[in-house]
Amino acid sequence: MKKKKILVIDIGGTSVKLMMSARDRRKFSSGPSMTPAQWLRKLKQVTRGWKYDAVSIGFPAPVHKGHVMRDPKHLGAGWTQYNFRKALKKPTAIVNDAAMQALGSYHGGRMLFLGLGTGLGSAMVWKNTLFPLELGDLPYRDGKIIEQFLGKPGIRLLGERAWKSEVRHAIRQLKKAFVADHVVIGGGNVKRFKTLPEGIEAGHNRNAYLGGVRLWETDSKTNKKKWNIV
Repeated sequence: MKKKKILVIDIGGTSVKLMMSARDRRKFSSGPSMTPAQWLRKLKQVTRGWKYDAVSIGFPAPVHKGHVMRDPKHLGAGWTQYNFRKALKKPTAIVNDAAMQALGSYHGGRMLFLGLGTGLGSAMVWKNTLFPLELGDLPYRDGKIIEQFLGKPGIRLLGERAWKSEVRHAIRQLKKAFVADHVVIGGGNVKRFKTLPEGIEAGHNRNAYLGGVRLWETDSKTNKKKWNIV
């Protein structure tokens, strides 16, 4: 059987990353004014010449059964009613962006994934189950939510040294709360850490590609999708 070629799209608050393999990558800028129509127009330009059979999309907002539940905090409006499958004219799988990266980072046990990017992405993975989370909205101190401290705004608010200390403390607490065997930290700001506490490891943005491919994996016996997305 011919292996499917998967276009993996990681939509972020700063840029949209497009991947046909871990190395064959392109990207374009996003931002708070980017609408679905603008996204599609730029996508067609940037992917010109690529041939693919299916699409995996990591989207920066809650996604349930392939539907965007609310407009993201860091992009424009109009995403909740947008039909990605119709626009792309390909079989399309859509999950939260942190969930896609978590799936690509998974290597066993009960894993908590936290993405330190524009905000705070989060997901749990165990056995064949992917459980997207929205920990970024958890109430924190001073009337703020946790992603305002652990995400990019926290670096400006606290300064890098104090921000790193805050991140380490919060991750240890979340690891206990979710009874995780280990924690993987992804997102662009993980590069700021030279060392991490025991049981916590650095992921890599390229794991989003593997996660996108895994969304299409099937069980060899049942031919059903291997991963159960809660």
